[in-house]
Amino acid sequence: MARRSINEPLERSRHRNAAADAGLPTQEDNRRRQIRNWIILVSAALIILLGVHFLRGYGKGREIGMVRLPCYASQNVTPFRDGVLYYDGASIHHLNSAGAIRWSFPVGSQATFSVGRTHLAIWAGTQLYLVDQDGNATYNEAQEANVQFARVGDRYAAVVVGEDTAPKLIVKDLRGAQVDAEAEAFSGLILLNAGFYGDQGQYLWTLSMDVFGTAANTILNTFQVGKMNTGEVSLGERLTYDVLYENARLRVFTTQQILTYDYKCVQDTNATMLAYGWKLIDADIPERGPARMLLAPTSQTSSAQIISELRVIEGNTDKRFTLPDSCVGACIEKGNIYAVAGEYIYRADMASQKFSGYGIPAPEGVTIDGFYGVTTDGKALLGAGESMFALSLPLS
Repeated sequence: MARRSINEPLERSRHRNAAADAGLPTQEDNRRRQIRNWIILVSAALIILLGVHFLRGYGKGREIGMVRLPCYASQNVTPFRDGVLYYDGASIHHLNSAGAIRWSFPVGSQATFSVGRTHLAIWAGTQLYLVDQDGNATYNEAQEANVQFARVGDRYAAVVVGEDTAPKLIVKDLRGAQVDAEAEAFSGLILLNAGFYGDQGQYLWTLSMDVFGTAANTILNTFQVGKMNTGEVSLGERLTYDVLYENARLRVFTTQQILTYDYKCVQDTNATMLAYGWKLIDADIPERGPARMLLAPTSQTSSAQIISELRVIEGNTDKRFTLPDSCVGACIEKGNIYAVAGEYIYRADMASQKFSGYGIPAPEGVTIDGFYGVTTDGKALLGAGESMFALSLPLS
């Protein structure tokens, strides 16, 4: 076995001193430099990771899938189930969320439509169509007078016909058989809106307005389909613009308050909430439990929406959210809040008030300027000028 010289440490020291005297790096200098380089590399990697995490949280994050749709923003683009409806002036077309046509239904010119969960109502002049989710007409007949509007529930359709201040409300089943009609209750009134609620949609609410009195007065009526008027309440001069059914209650939205009634129009005054300056823009209504109601500042919900903050009401919870950017629309889906800006879509869950951002993969030069709702398979319908796109909602 080779024996070490007892002078070996001294010799190494002499070599180091000689290298230092000659201005050359020593082994120890090299090791220090390597350690320093590793520290720099690790630090840079951490900075990059933290930067990406920060940018994701503030709106510069992951891109998500988007497809262009073969329709235009001016064609009454409307989500229907897991697809999209639009009207080209001659036919109503149903697309899947990838943009392929599922079916087309010819209706001619000057038609209007509204959608329910499984059917849609289409009207033009006196003609009324009820069409199922597969594009098949379950009813196609002329009515006794021009159709003002129609609304579709799970079992029935409400059709309003006649003159503006002499309307008649007709209730049909989804195959067109008439089950109820009411004209006397609306004599001298303008019918504004209607909707079905309750178990299997057996009840109907209507909003009408008396414009002949000394002051405009909005009236809420409720009916049990096929039986009798169950309630009526005067809401006064304040503008009433929507009604939601949640947890066995009717939530009535006015420009000043959110009022709460039972199905017979008996008010629960303890559940009244102040809503002045806020307008309902979406709601997530579960089968059981309280609805999640999404509101935006009234001044920011004009035809050109520029939304900077949101409010969510769920039962006794009332939260405010400040958006990281000015947005053109927002919605609430399965406990998540989404808001759409020109280049990003932002998401926050109800438990957090922090938004995560995702880049919208729009074609170069395209900036999103419109939001048209969400399909049941989680596709947001977005507009850019006249162009329409379907964007997958980010879940996490």
